[in-house]
Amino acid sequence: MDTLRAVRARGITKSFGDVVALDGVELEVAPGRIHGLVGPNGAGKTTLLGLLLGLAAPDAGSLEILGEAVRRPLAVPDGVAGFVDGPGLYPSLTARRNLAALAALHGRGLRAAGVDDALAQVGLTEVADDRIRGFSLGMRQRLGLAAALLTGPRLLVLDEPSNGLDPAGKKHVHGVLTRLAADGTTVVLSSHRMDDVEALCSEVTLLATGRVVFSGPLGRLASRNSELDYRLLTSDPDAARRIAAGTPGIRPADAPASHRDEEALLVRAPVPALDELVVRLVRAGVAVRELVPVVSPLEAAFLALTAPQEADA
Repeated sequence: MDTLRAVRARGITKSFGDVVALDGVELEVAPGRIHGLVGPNGAGKTTLLGLLLGLAAPDAGSLEILGEAVRRPLAVPDGVAGFVDGPGLYPSLTARRNLAALAALHGRGLRAAGVDDALAQVGLTEVADDRIRGFSLGMRQRLGLAAALLTGPRLLVLDEPSNGLDPAGKKHVHGVLTRLAADGTTVVLSSHRMDDVEALCSEVTLLATGRVVFSGPLGRLASRNSELDYRLLTSDPDAARRIAAGTPGIRPADAPASHRDEEALLVRAPVPALDELVVRLVRAGVAVRELVPVVSPLEAAFLALTAPQEADA
């Protein structure tokens, strides 16, 4: 028996005039997953999110959402919510009245309790009666998420949901999305922030010039990059440099301006060589106080996979 997928796309193509936005895209997302879409500007992420929301239909290929085939715009099944290019809101209305107006448009008997619950979920209860023309970008993003939550979606589609959020707001939104996924809601989101993708997503699809260059678990994407640059801080920098120079597979790395530190050692190495370096440092009595990648494994893999496509564009 075929396994149910919240999203199943086969050979999706979408063009706008002479511009091919999506070119044979394949995508599968299982229920209850947080799936990230990443890629450089112009890769096709927003176009794909728009198809999932029913704002347009593919020119070719097949698209199934929540088990139903989607062949024309505005024909997605009930249970899909979200936004692209930022949420559409009424700036002259308060946060509560914005949600009440949306609830009325849905016409499904959503009551004030549902509006208040959505505001509480995204941490906007204290500003519920403020006009949103004075809201920050991050607060507008959170209100957009609240609007998407009104109908209890089974598929939540979000475009840059952490855009403009301060650390506390980002933590709050991450908590909301994680709880939704734990309760069975599927979340598909785009983000340029690799830290958000790493924190939230169990799997990722990487797009470049309208094509999928990778789709699968985050760990498999990160493992494609054989070498990374690491920042190593120890109790004895001079000894660490000598030991690193004598460890096979360890090479010096150029320090970006933000990581220049006379006490830190920057090395480039595959994971096995890095493990050997740590063993040698400990045996020599050198304490390892910090060992972190200069660029996250996901970001390094992203750059490695998209560089050829960007160079050809």
